[in-house]
Amino acid sequence: MGIDSTETAALESKITTTIFSDFQSLKSAIDTLKSSLENSGYIESEIVAFSKSSDSSFLAQFELNTLYNKIILSNIEDLKKFGITKRELENISLNSTSNEMTIDFKYIQTVLKYLNSRLSEMGDPFVVLELENLMPSKDFKNTLLAKLTITSQKKRNVTAIQIKGYENFPRAFLRYSIGLKEGMLFQQQKINQQSLLLENLGFVKNTKPPEVLFTNEATEIYLYLEKVPNNTFDGILGFATNEETNKIELNGYLNLVLSNNLNFGEKLNIQYRNDGNLQEQFEAALELPYLFKSPVGMEMGLSLFKQDSTFSIVEKNILTTFRFDTKTKVFAGYKDYESSNLLDEQQAGGFIQDYMSQFFVFGGGYINSQSSILFPSKSQIVIKNELGKRETATSVTPQYKIDLKVNHIFNLNSINSIYLNNNTRFLSSENYLTNELFRFGGINSIRGFEENSIDASLFSVINTEYRYLLNQNTYIHSITDLAYFENKVSEIKSQIYSFGLGVGLQTRAGLFKVNFANGTFEGQNFKFSNTKLHFSLSSKF
Repeated sequence: MGIDSTETAALESKITTTIFSDFQSLKSAIDTLKSSLENSGYIESEIVAFSKSSDSSFLAQFELNTLYNKIILSNIEDLKKFGITKRELENISLNSTSNEMTIDFKYIQTVLKYLNSRLSEMGDPFVVLELENLMPSKDFKNTLLAKLTITSQKKRNVTAIQIKGYENFPRAFLRYSIGLKEGMLFQQQKINQQSLLLENLGFVKNTKPPEVLFTNEATEIYLYLEKVPNNTFDGILGFATNEETNKIELNGYLNLVLSNNLNFGEKLNIQYRNDGNLQEQFEAALELPYLFKSPVGMEMGLSLFKQDSTFSIVEKNILTTFRFDTKTKVFAGYKDYESSNLLDEQQAGGFIQDYMSQFFVFGGGYINSQSSILFPSKSQIVIKNELGKRETATSVTPQYKIDLKVNHIFNLNSINSIYLNNNTRFLSSENYLTNELFRFGGINSIRGFEENSIDASLFSVINTEYRYLLNQNTYIHSITDLAYFENKVSEIKSQIYSFGLGVGLQTRAGLFKVNFANGTFEGQNFKFSNTKLHFSLSSKF
């Protein structure tokens, strides 16, 4: 109880129970109540009486005295010397001047913890904040005055980074991908956040948060990592009806990615496609990041494409890359194409010819991951420019190509999301050959059409999906795709559409997906025979 009804009411608002199993529990509750009163502003409160009123009852009487609502802290210019900005002080105070700030008393501990955390993140983990010379204000009612003092040690820098669990981890990723390096200012919160970025690499995970060992002269960071399998295999099997024979045709796609098997962070990607109609494509790409422990890497690629007995194309490229972090990179390099006309007789108009092309390539990419087994990639932007020329037996033609890929997942809530993807490619040239046009269509571009069945000098495909998670391992989604394309050889401009449904299921073997989509050209009536059914399996090993 208090000394009057007002104080008693204030006490009762903070008492949660009046029944205790033993005397020690009662004594602990009284101490907790006393501390709660002081934190609320009754810093002059005291226990004036504590007595036993019966065999099982005790009476404690408090005198609360003045309730202080505000506290004015002086000497805050020292905070600014350590790097706390004026705007930060204004955000956490009711009022501030050059050397004072006013705090709502009930938030004083929260403010001090925040300031201590900010100073620690500036390289001094052992900084101490104290309030001295507490006294009531003579000018302001229910207000305390206090001097804020800062006891600081020397700032600490990271002297060593130790890796436990995955000792062969490619250490260049620490420095250039996530920004952890020896000599950096010690900032515990920042180090914890940066260590989480390692999981964006795909081949490593944190087994527990980073730890730090302090000695008089050293500050060592310990990272606890585990290597995880990051090789992937995608297999796609497609079913479609041949419009001429009305027979079922099969087409396939295989994609193998070998990642970090040599503990270098390297990636080897091998793809093979066959549309079931004598169209074959083979691609191999090798990525070598952080050569000689620098932010510079290299990418090399080879692609072979053959269109039945019409033409073939060999594509080679070599790029130098520069990575800013795990998400962002830029690149520049060289790319060439060599195509051969396989026809026994020259086509009318000469739209298939032998040619060689050489290009200077430059661009950049950004990818952002999220914690999801089914949808690990949240956002991606890749832009590639090619500037060069095409040479035939009779002419040299300047050309420019651009390839843009953008996709993003809008997470509406934990089970609903919308996926948007756009792929745009454009070839600018004075004249065009059929065997240099882009080819698109199929499960990896616009669904409901056969693989690489549409030739274009310009195309832009928009894929949309509404996704609904049935559980953590299963989802269903809509398919609504739209594309516009131009073919400068045949002077065609058209829009195409596809609609359908799909389902994805995470199994022990990997992610199994079924897509059912019907594609239609602009002005064409719906035909069930245009429906394509695709099965795919993506597994990690």
